[in-house]
Amino acid sequence: MDELRFDERGLIPCIVQDDGTGDVLMMAWMNRESLERSLREGTTWFWSRSRGELWHKGETSGNTQRLVELRCDCDGDTLLARVVPAGPACHTGNRTCFYRTLD
Repeated sequence: MDELRFDERGLIPCIVQDDGTGDVLMMAWMNRESLERSLREGTTWFWSRSRGELWHKGETSGNTQRLVELRCDCDGDTLLARVVPAGPACHTGNRTCFYRTLD
């Protein structure tokens, strides 16, 4: 964890990928505490910039994500969480947050 490069707010982006399909499900922010908690508990925890607090993915919806593996990129400034999702990742009900195409 000492090799990771958090930004000036103490955050690092985390791409969430379905371990079974390889689909990119979402992107969220982690801080040191959410990263440690994700590793310890085996489910994804993130930092909500809008609410200023930790959030456990699926806490209210039930759409949790079991953490299979957590990787960092070569620069140590982005994370990749490989997960087994229990339901859709997007708050809209879509399986992935990346369901829209730009023209």
